[in-house]
Formats: sequence, C-alpha cells, structure tokens
Amino acid sequence: MYPYYPYFYDLFSASQYDQNFPQPIMPMQPMYPMQPMIPTPQAPERGIEIPGQLPLEESYIENILRLNLGKIATIYMTFENNKEWNAKVFRGRLEAAGKDHIIISDPETGKRYLLLMVNLDYITFDEELNYVPPAIPR
Repeated sequence: MYPYYPYFYDLFSASQYDQNFPQPIMPMQPMYPMQPMIPTPQAPERGIEIPGQLPLEESYIENILRLNLGKIATIYMTFENNKEWNAKVFRGRLEAAGKDHIIISDPETGKRYLLLMVNLDYITFDEELNYVPPAIPR
C-alpha cells in the first residue's frame, strides 16, 4: 500500500508504452478521500507580553535581567567536576540575557563574558531592581 500524497503518481502504468520514448506519467486516484482542513482553536495567550521579551510565565530570570540591563551585577556560578575552581564570581555590567545565557562586561577593562545559565547559582545587584514590567503605551 502506498502512502497517501495528493499528487502521488503511478509509476507502473508506463509499462503499456514503448520503452524507447519518454513515458507519460498518469496520475492515480488518491487512496483516501481528501479531508477538509478545519482550523483548530488556538490556546489563549497566557500572561503579559512585552515587546522584546518572552512571556512572563515561560521565563522568569531572563525577563528580570532584561528589565535591568545596564546595571552592575555580581553573578555567582558553580562548575561541577572542575579541579581548578568549582565556584566563581563574575562582576560586570549586564549587557544581555537569554534563555540559556547572560552577557556581562567588565566596566574597567571592557572584557565581555558569556555565562551559561546552567551554572548560575544566584545574582546580586547593588541597586534597586526593576521587577514589574512598565506599562505599555497604547
């Protein structure tokens, strides 16, 4: 039995023609009747959506970090099975945050660090944090 494709051609019907000439391709009837496409209802959107950010329920840490870009952060990280260091502290200006990473820059040297969220223990800030998203003007 052939898989159903709307434009599946019967390649065996060419045997009735001379093999020296190009063979016409004869369309075969679909094996299953075509089913009408019925739109499925979309799940209602959850949470507040802010341009440039993921929905709040799906990603808490990166949204909080994105609301505080430009602030100086102290990031505490743990690295398993590392003989040189198993924990390290990074301090710098918060440049960007994604689902799996944080980018900071050292204000004195300008050196940038790409840190993986999987190693993150916690983050401290020396100033007040923006936590509640600002109202979106309409």
